[in-house]
Amino acid sequence: MAPRKKSYTVYFGSELFSLKHLIGNAYLAEAIFEKSHGKYLCRLPQDFEPRGKTPRTIRDQDIRALLQCDLGLFNYDGTELDSGTVIEFMIAKFADIPAVILRSDIRQAGDGNDPWNLMSSLFPRTVNVVANSLGNYKVIAKRRQRSLDDILRLAGQQSSADAQLMCEHVAAQCVRALDRAILLKPALPKRLRNDVYKWLALMPGLRGKDKALMKELAAIMENKVSKRLL
Repeated sequence: MAPRKKSYTVYFGSELFSLKHLIGNAYLAEAIFEKSHGKYLCRLPQDFEPRGKTPRTIRDQDIRALLQCDLGLFNYDGTELDSGTVIEFMIAKFADIPAVILRSDIRQAGDGNDPWNLMSSLFPRTVNVVANSLGNYKVIAKRRQRSLDDILRLAGQQSSADAQLMCEHVAAQCVRALDRAILLKPALPKRLRNDVYKWLALMPGLRGKDKALMKELAAIMENKVSKRLL
């Protein structure tokens, strides 16, 4: 039997409040898995968040899941960035987690070189992917010479087929970016690891006793060290 290929978990930070968010997140996560041949396993909060629980329970579970993951992928679409996703990105940077910022929105919404707020730019161990989703979709549709007849287009699922190809193109960009991010050297000095992860156990105000939280974060840190991520 061939040895199992090494894989990495990826926290998928994104909006998950509408039909298009849920479908887009699911499609992209699956396409990343396929394009990376199983190397990157995206964890979608929409799949594991305990709906019906208290807001604090949901928040705590998301933070724990983020800290446990090997990398983070953060969707920065919209004229205004989703505040929850930005906070998740910042927690990832506090923990020195390799990250990819993805923007598939063609609109400009920034005040620097990146099409998002300058304060989310220039952090270490971070790779940006700016994808022209609409432009790629139009190119694919034209190349495939899709029918403009409404009945043929809808019955033949032509638009969704074009959207899937566009999603696969973005996924390939994300895989290349994740490959780059995971090779970036840690920014967190070894001598500070223990103190930083002790603080991460306390900083978010997670429910639990301080001693147990510190033990939990110490185990997370050791796992990252064993994978040479810290």
